[in-house]
Amino acid sequence: MSPKTDWNAWHEDYEDPSSLLSERLRVVQRHIDDWLDETAPAAVSVMSSCAGDGRDLLEVLEARSDAGRVTATLLEADPRNAGRAAEHISRLGLSHVEVRCADAGMSDAYAGTVPSDLVLLCGIFGNVDDEDVHNTISSATQFCANDSLLIWTRHRRTPDLTPRIRAWFSDHGFAEEDFVAPEHSLYSVGVHRFLGDPTPLRRGQRLFTFTR
Repeated sequence: MSPKTDWNAWHEDYEDPSSLLSERLRVVQRHIDDWLDETAPAAVSVMSSCAGDGRDLLEVLEARSDAGRVTATLLEADPRNAGRAAEHISRLGLSHVEVRCADAGMSDAYAGTVPSDLVLLCGIFGNVDDEDVHNTISSATQFCANDSLLIWTRHRRTPDLTPRIRAWFSDHGFAEEDFVAPEHSLYSVGVHRFLGDPTPLRRGQRLFTFTR
């Protein structure tokens, strides 16, 4: 992670329910909740990369009676965020959810948790260079089980990379199910279904490096 951004302080905007960050969070959570409805009552697995304090997934699980069927791994490099996520998990009694305080930009961090049924790549693509965005998308076939769902986020500031991101996912066997791009803001949330077969995890690979 880059030393330029305090990722613990960055989460403070979530405390304002009217903030655009909170609005984006609710979009992601709605898709997670809908997916859990769709997959019920099956046991499912989730992998969240650069998970922060895990609230996108954990707040959804907190409101559901079937949270026990979810096995999840949250990857987060900032120990303060990882600690808050671990405390939240403990409060909810989610024995099949774990936090790994690890650099999600390295493929080794994903060992033993992929391929997963739901993959969250939120808060990544706006903080890495274009080549790393493409590299992460091309590597996502290692993260996703067949018929899994992948959710990603990215701003649409000029030059807007989201058209290329959507095309790159299509090139790698993903079918777009939703793309949320509100007129009043520059955030976007993409939702894709993986229609291919997972590829083996390649250990020792650098996927991305935060530039902020």
